[in-house]
Amino acid sequence: MLRQLVRGAFAGVTATTAMSAVMLAGDKAGLMGDQPPKHVVRGLLPGHPGRAKTGEKPLAVLAHYAFGAGAGALLGLVTRGRGTAWPVGAAYGLAIWLAGYEGWVPTLTAMPPAHRDQPGRPLVMALGHVVFGSVLAHSLRRRAQAEVGKALQDVAEPAITARGRTTAVSAAGGHGRRTR
Repeated sequence: MLRQLVRGAFAGVTATTAMSAVMLAGDKAGLMGDQPPKHVVRGLLPGHPGRAKTGEKPLAVLAHYAFGAGAGALLGLVTRGRGTAWPVGAAYGLAIWLAGYEGWVPTLTAMPPAHRDQPGRPLVMALGHVVFGSVLAHSLRRRAQAEVGKALQDVAEPAITARGRTTAVSAAGGHGRRTR
């Protein structure tokens, strides 16, 4: 179980990086205003939720990656570390967006609900979460496949050497040769 959580957390960090690229592109296109993680951190820190606070930018980055790692760990646990198909991952990401931006984020008074937010930002954030979920699912599958390949190799190598023989393939003819 711990391995599944850790695998998911690492995949979540990878997926958060991909999502952050979407958010930065939305920012460059003039659709974002302040980034939502910054608004969330402002809402959690003491003082007025609409006023800038010392250290909010690095805290926002840390919080964004921590949340992504947590969401990845949850999917890693649910899928037993094997991941899932990208459409399921995309739906997972979209569900996280919906629960956050229509649920707990407005409760913090950090931002308005997505349906009342400034034009463009909800679309960028929904797309970012779809990318997050898709990359998360893909990353978990890749990590699981690599681990299966390693496990098979670990099983096969002792079986071959236990017989006291190895098989070498000639580069010229491609024929196997047994040695003792």
